[in-house]
Amino acid sequence: MVVSPNSQRAPRSAAIPSIRDVAAAAGVSYQTVSRVLNDSPRVRSETRTAVLGAIERLGFRPSRAARALSLGRARGITVVTSNTVLYGYAATLQGIEEAARAEGMAMGIRVVESAEPAEVKQTVDYVSDASAGGVVVIAFDPMGTAVLEALPEHVPAVAAAEPAAPDRGRVAIALDERRAAADATEHLLALGHRTVHHVATPSEGRSSGRQAGWRDALERAGVEVPEVLSCGWDIGSAYAAGQWLSTQARTTAILCGNDDIAQGVRRALYDAGKDVPGDVSIVGFDDIPGSAYWTPALTTVRMDFAGLGQACYRAAVAELTGQAQPVPVLVPPSLVLRESTAPPPSA
Repeated sequence: MVVSPNSQRAPRSAAIPSIRDVAAAAGVSYQTVSRVLNDSPRVRSETRTAVLGAIERLGFRPSRAARALSLGRARGITVVTSNTVLYGYAATLQGIEEAARAEGMAMGIRVVESAEPAEVKQTVDYVSDASAGGVVVIAFDPMGTAVLEALPEHVPAVAAAEPAAPDRGRVAIALDERRAAADATEHLLALGHRTVHHVATPSEGRSSGRQAGWRDALERAGVEVPEVLSCGWDIGSAYAAGQWLSTQARTTAILCGNDDIAQGVRRALYDAGKDVPGDVSIVGFDDIPGSAYWTPALTTVRMDFAGLGQACYRAAVAELTGQAQPVPVLVPPSLVLRESTAPPPSA
């Protein structure tokens, strides 16, 4: 699914004075304006003053794409992400890299380590430089979101973000996690479970796709909506959540925020003497490599992160070069039924 605010806005050239407008106002050629913007020593001081005055009067912002192209530094994409190891992030990065490599483009990575203002500013300053080329922000979490919101408008950037993300005036491309989570929850309810517990990833909020879709399905069914259990990215914290759930007699079905969480929860249930799926059904999210070979094989939601990365790459190139935005072709998320779900014991 795609959230594309840019599809409704006017082209940048319609709203922002061009380099030729500046040239006309200063009475020079556009090549001279370009030399001034690039701090060339081949410009007389009085000419430089005239050009800078015209830039100030017109409110001209240099086209980052045009400047980068003129300097020969636009043949690249910079990805901003808070993580390069977790499956969703890594697979999205893989998609971007594959698409860039196929077109002879270089790809750089800038890791943002926190949402603290100083860290965000440092990251924004880095990718605002022309040498960064086009920018893709993986905004799966508060760190990426903070960078996205702080980017100057003139930076040609796109976001890999959830459909629920607020309008930031950027092209945003996402997989429909909300619908996928609802489908997974409805599958468990259809098996006869009275409700479904949810163990969430650290980046989930109430309005995030996975949590919102889970809640949508429970509310539509008119069943109890249990309190969300949040855990860290480490499997140990997921194990602790599974330990607590194993003590709750009403726990017969669990939707996990990702497959790593499902692994920790599954082990905790096993150690507590609970059979999966005989006593408790588990559904994961992401379909990481190997989930089909667990015991039992994990029912999970398959996410096309690589396709998401490829679509973001193409959108970033279009932003950088001023071309029309391509229509992304994404494989929708799908529920993969395996062995970890079954009717509850009472059924």
